[in-house]
Amino acid sequence: MTQNELAKAKDQDLMASLAAMKRAAALARQVAMQTGTAIVVSKDEKIVWRTAAELVARLGAGSNNAGTV
Repeated sequence: MTQNELAKAKDQDLMASLAAMKRAAALARQVAMQTGTAIVVSKDEKIVWRTAAELVARLGAGSNNAGTV
């Protein structure tokens, strides 16, 4: 479902789901950095492990977008 389709949804929960997923992803990255653990993400339809060190480095580089980390 695209962001445009979500914006037109009649169900309020569905409309808010994208923002909720972005908040959950940001929290997962934060917890991973605090605990020194890795997270698993999908990038270009491939499964990728992101270590805490990679997350910290990306955050320091200014890339705090939920879709890119």
